[in-house]
Amino acid sequence: MSSVAEQLWNLIDPYVGAEGIELDDVEVLGGGKIVRITVDDEEPVGVDRIAELSRGIGRLLDAVDPIPGAYTLEVSSPGLERKLTRPRHYEKSVGRQVKVKTFREIDGTKIHDGILDSSDDSGFIVEVDSDRRSIAYSDVSSARTVFVWDKSAKTTTDA
Repeated sequence: MSSVAEQLWNLIDPYVGAEGIELDDVEVLGGGKIVRITVDDEEPVGVDRIAELSRGIGRLLDAVDPIPGAYTLEVSSPGLERKLTRPRHYEKSVGRQVKVKTFREIDGTKIHDGILDSSDDSGFIVEVDSDRRSIAYSDVSSARTVFVWDKSAKTTTDA
């Protein structure tokens, strides 16, 4: 996390926490022109709640003015396919399908598509075709959950 993103995290986290929501991620993109805030909760965070949080975070940032010049504030929930950037993201995603890219080859590959089996403070285990791969967080270049459509679900009603 960049120093600006860390500064924003430290500023926004107490506000979001006081609102009963968990701050999930803070990104500063486009040379500081986009501030992307991701929030999460045990239950899905609805659009009205996101709008309310966006207004509150916007007021907070306007008062402190941590980013010079104009920027776009984006506030959202993680969605169906969430990025995994912190150990707690992995912990919450145990049992889900994931796609992990690593900086170095592990078991002959840098791409690991499988089920997240477990996680701890130093890394996690992904089961790929019955092969359990132990991956340290420091080896991860990117990781996210993968939404799997339930093909057995009925999509149309019978007449």
